[in-house]
Amino acid sequence: MGDSTYWRERAACLRADDPDMFFPVGNDGPSLVEVDEAKAVCSWCPVLEQCLDLALQLGPVQGVWGGTTESERRAIRRRDARPTTKKAVTLQNSDGTRRSARV
Repeated sequence: MGDSTYWRERAACLRADDPDMFFPVGNDGPSLVEVDEAKAVCSWCPVLEQCLDLALQLGPVQGVWGGTTESERRAIRRRDARPTTKKAVTLQNSDGTRRSARV
């Protein structure tokens, strides 16, 4: 197995009692409990970052990956897609004074 996939062998989810908890069906009740349980396993996983990176690269994947749900990863992708570079500009107020702002 190549170095790029070796990390998967160390994933905590491989040793979880119930692997189905990482793929809950629905968005309420028992499914929310499964999501919390899966995230608890992820919280001590030594390869959490690699797992999350893979899920973000793959796009929409079902289940809990890297300690996140599909909707949480969608929010991360939207946030990361926003431009982050802001320019400092000097604006002149109506009274003639100047102020700095980032736009």
